[in-house]
Amino acid sequence: MDRDALVAVPEAGVPAAVDPQAGAPAPVVRRNAFRALRSRPFRLYFAGQAISSSGSFVQQTALGWLVLKLTGSASTLGLVLAAGGIPNLLFGPWGGTVADRVDLRKLLVVTQSTFAVLAAALWLLAASGEAKVPLIVVVSVLSGFVQIVDSPSRQAFVSQLVKGDDLGSAVSLNGVVMNSARVVGPAIAGVFIVTIGTTPCFAINAVSYLGVVGALLLIHPLQARARASKQSGGVRAGLRYARGHQQLWLPLIMMGLVGLLAFNFTVILPVLAKDTFHGSGGTYGLLATVLSVGSVIGSLGVGLIRHPRRKYLLAASLSFGVCLVAAAAAPTVALACIALAATGVAAFSFVTLCSTTLQLHASPAYRGRIMALWVFVYIGTTPIGTIIAGQVSAAEGARAALLLGAGSCVVAAGLSALVRTPPDVDASLREVPA
Repeated sequence: MDRDALVAVPEAGVPAAVDPQAGAPAPVVRRNAFRALRSRPFRLYFAGQAISSSGSFVQQTALGWLVLKLTGSASTLGLVLAAGGIPNLLFGPWGGTVADRVDLRKLLVVTQSTFAVLAAALWLLAASGEAKVPLIVVVSVLSGFVQIVDSPSRQAFVSQLVKGDDLGSAVSLNGVVMNSARVVGPAIAGVFIVTIGTTPCFAINAVSYLGVVGALLLIHPLQARARASKQSGGVRAGLRYARGHQQLWLPLIMMGLVGLLAFNFTVILPVLAKDTFHGSGGTYGLLATVLSVGSVIGSLGVGLIRHPRRKYLLAASLSFGVCLVAAAAAPTVALACIALAATGVAAFSFVTLCSTTLQLHASPAYRGRIMALWVFVYIGTTPIGTIIAGQVSAAEGARAALLLGAGSCVVAAGLSALVRTPPDVDASLREVPA
């Protein structure tokens, strides 16, 4: 990217900012969603994540197809997919304690390498014809345990790769990577499954981790990070710290409400496609694709915001709820696609805003524990939310499940409207002694 493209020329009649060190006008930086890419460490990390995330979704798609092929049971598929989330549900918050006390770059090299070994194990099992459901569950559970430490570490590590004003852009670009991978990964997997089968998909994922591990080995973080001492406590200390800062507990509670009941698209969309619109697998693929495209736009749009505010969280949560109502009311597939595209924009604007808020307001000594709580309320609740969404969809249909999610978004928005965050943002950014 052309670095000069990120610098704005002051408008006529508007004084330029003055650099107190040099006494000369300082360049005014535009609000550019890609501004985090000015940082070389972040560029390396971004490239590695783009390769690895796509590989992960290639494997996830192939794994689902393989389990269906082995069992012919959608319920068994649901149980296998849920198994990987159980470790996070039970032990997720403790991963942040580890992340706060070690070198994040070295820790991520270990976790990403372990993911590569587990993917290679699936590849060998599939190639030898030994990829049975119990062994697949074992690999999924082991991956879930690694994720307990890996997820909060990846979230916290981003803040070391960019300057403070670019953190919002970095978080949004991370979201873009993940949501783009949701589109690219399954497309690649689909081609391989049709042509040469599922086995090469696991090999692709194993090799893809070389990209992120290589990037981590080359990265030199821009910012030093304060590590927590053993005396700083563990999960309870992190909870006390979050409870004492409204800028932390408010987005966590909001994400807990919304994540539990509104982010269950993997369960709801197949039912919406098959039972509501009487469509085929192609209909499901179309609905999932437009949702993913919207999510990329939503994640990227948040990058234009330097400092997320409570009113933005409120607006994103309320918009998410309105879009879910529109999707539930859509009488045709075409209108449902439009509503789901808008849902993707609102949903992942909300997710990215929550994540950015937490990273901006958490002290470096507590950031790992705070992001572990974030992963817990966002991902760790998935098994529970999946069960609820499945039961509601079975009893009342997919439209009712969408409306239930909309209700949770409205409740979260109402909570944000009632709570007043402290006006002194700078006070919440002061480091807390480890």
